[in-house]
Amino acid sequence: MTHSTPAQMLAAAAALKVDRLDAQLLLLHVLGRSSAERAWLLAHDTDPLPEAAWPAYERLCARRLTGEPVAYLVGEKEFHGLGLQVDARVLVPRPDTETLVDWALQCLEGRSAPRVLDLGTGSGAIALAIRHARPDAELTAVDASAAALGVARANAERLGLPVHFVEADWLEGAGHGFDLIVSNPPYIVAGDPHLEALCHEPQQALVSGADGLDDIRRIVAAAPGHLAEGGWLLLEHGHDQAAAVRDLLAARGFAEVQSRDDLAGIARCSGGIRRTVK
Repeated sequence: MTHSTPAQMLAAAAALKVDRLDAQLLLLHVLGRSSAERAWLLAHDTDPLPEAAWPAYERLCARRLTGEPVAYLVGEKEFHGLGLQVDARVLVPRPDTETLVDWALQCLEGRSAPRVLDLGTGSGAIALAIRHARPDAELTAVDASAAALGVARANAERLGLPVHFVEADWLEGAGHGFDLIVSNPPYIVAGDPHLEALCHEPQQALVSGADGLDDIRRIVAAAPGHLAEGGWLLLEHGHDQAAAVRDLLAARGFAEVQSRDDLAGIARCSGGIRRTVK
C-alpha cells in the first residue's frame, strides 16, 4: 500500500480489528502529529501520505493486536492535564487514578507549603500532577524500581516540576512529618485472570499477594510514623477492596476513614487522618 490516505489506512486498521480510537492515535503518531489532532485526520482523510507511513503504521497495529498499550507504542499518555512520557518500565497512568489526585488536592486545601509523599511513583504521574496544581508543595516520590525512577525523573525535568525522587522500599528511608501520603500501590490478586491482558506492563507494579492487599497492609502499618499530626493517607485500590482497606485503616487508628468513587461510581480510593490528639 503506497501513498495511502488517512481514510484508507484507518479502514485497513479496522479490517485488522484495531479499535478506531487506537488506530487514530497510532496514525497521528506515525505522521508526527499530536494525539489531540484527531480532527486533522477527518479534514485530510483523502490526502496522500508518504510511502513510509504504511509499513510503520502496520507494524504498530500488529503490536497493538498483541495487547501492547497504545501509550507504549506512541511513548506518551495524558494524565491530569500533563503529557507524560511512558514505556514498559512503568505502568500506564489510568484515568481512575485522577480520582486519587483530586482527593489529594482537596486534602491539601488551606495548608501552606504542604509536604507530600507519593509511594510507588512509577512514571511520576501522581507526584507531578500534585506539584503542577500546588507549586508551593514539597513533593517526595518513592519507588523501589530504579528503572521506573528514570522515567519519573525525565518527566519531571521535561515538565519543569521539581520533585525529590528516592529509590526505596515503600516508606523505608522516606522521611517524616508529611501532611499527605498518597499511593497507587499494586493491588491485583496473584493469579487474577485479568493479568493476561496486562502482560506488557511491569507485573511487580500490579500484583500484591493472595488477596491483593499485601502492599497496602505494609503502607497502612508504617504510615502513621511518617505523617504529621492531622496528615492524610490516601490509597488507590481494586474495585472490590474498599471495605477491606477501610478496615485496615480503622484498625491502625486512622480517623475519618472514608472512600471516594471514580467516574464510574466505583469506590476506588480510601483514606484517613492520623490523629493522636482528641
